Amino acid sequence: MTVSEKLLAQKIYFILGSLFIASLVVSNLIFQKFFYWHPFGDFTLFGAKLFEISVGIIPYPITFLVTDIISEIYGKKKANQVVTTGIFASLFSLLIIFIANKVPAIETSPVNDYLFTQVFGQTALAVVASMSAYLFAQYIDIQVYHFWKKITKGKMLWVRNNFSTMTSQAIDTFSVLVLLCFFEILPWKLFLPLFISGFAFKIFIALLDTPLMYLAVYYFRKRFNLKENEELSID
Repeated sequence: MTVSEKLLAQKIYFILGSLFIASLVVSNLIFQKFFYWHPFGDFTLFGAKLFEISVGIIPYPITFLVTDIISEIYGKKKANQVVTTGIFASLFSLLIIFIANKVPAIETSPVNDYLFTQVFGQTALAVVASMSAYLFAQYIDIQVYHFWKKITKGKMLWVRNNFSTMTSQAIDTFSVLVLLCFFEILPWKLFLPLFISGFAFKIFIALLDTPLMYLAVYYFRKRFNLKENEELSID
């Protein structure tokens, strides 16, 4: 790989990492708003209406797509580095929110203390719960991805892309809801409906992002002359 190609590969890696971190932090900030998405009309599964979900779930699948792309092209080590960086970014955002919540608003502030606390007041526990589940799920995603990559000998990209995401998303959705219900941020009666809706939505998005995964891998292989199962080294 030439110097210019290595610089380009590093630049793309940093862009993917930035996209990952932005998606992760934003999902932790906006999670308290819920909406009903019904692309197929009213539909229920095991008594739960699909899809009644948090807006925080919208950017979250992007993080798994990004880590899958990095895993495929840059390898397991670089994917784990991005995940770890995301943890620090979440902790830093949590610190900033904590400080901002403690600073008293002036009388003419468009957002008063009560409104700010209503929106961000539970963010601390939510971020802790989300981060704990996310950390576990993301590392599982990377491990499962490379397990299937080894089993298929670098072939059948759709298998590792979808199976790793399905496994990790199930763990993530379950863990986050357990923690949010345990800390009484959400009532337990919403656990099953939100789990079914959240997991179903994530799987639906995971299936939709498979073509994007193929497109990204095709670009990298063509641009950097990579053979099947070959990874880029940018160290």
